[in-house]
Amino acid sequence: MTTTDGARGAVLFDFGGVLTTSVVAAFAEVSRELGGEPGLLLRMLSKDPESSALLVDHEEGRIGEREFEDGLARRLRAHGVTAGGRPGLVGRLQARLRPDPDMVALVAKVRAGGHRVGLLSNSLGDDCYAGFDLPAMFDAVTVSGEIGVRKPSRRAYAIACERLGVAPGETVMVDDLEQNITAAARLGIAGVVHRDAATTARELEALLGPSGRL
Repeated sequence: MTTTDGARGAVLFDFGGVLTTSVVAAFAEVSRELGGEPGLLLRMLSKDPESSALLVDHEEGRIGEREFEDGLARRLRAHGVTAGGRPGLVGRLQARLRPDPDMVALVAKVRAGGHRVGLLSNSLGDDCYAGFDLPAMFDAVTVSGEIGVRKPSRRAYAIACERLGVAPGETVMVDDLEQNITAAARLGIAGVVHRDAATTARELEALLGPSGRL
């Protein structure tokens, strides 16, 4: 899925599920490992008010990884699932997220083509970007835990554009969650819902115009 209303000159990339393998699949694997059904963790984080509040507080930097994990473990126990020991839940999730070399290469291609590239990511864990040299990959890096606001807040997109030195109307957002693309569109940011590197590259070419050949 692509949203567009004209050629753009800059791209914001999400991290988990875009530069890495699927976050949804990682949550499903950990849910099964805990003895629950595959959708357990994601359902709790979106539907259980206490779990959702823990995630927001963690992604916006008000609580650290351990406090988030301890709180979520309590909510899991309330749902009849035991989650203890180390590595904790975040470590288990991160162990299942592997870099997508095709997407890492795509970021480099977009940048080499003369377009500004930035990262806009909702952080999960105290060291979720280990193994990625983000300052070398991007012209600007915006992480929710550092700015105190997360996607899909309009302020998160606005800050990312400000740091990248571009207007929202000049920018494309690549994200694996459609709701984040919908939110970005409210500021005039065009969007690509990421599914795989080849499709995202084709959709970016259309959005970046004649100079966007990838």
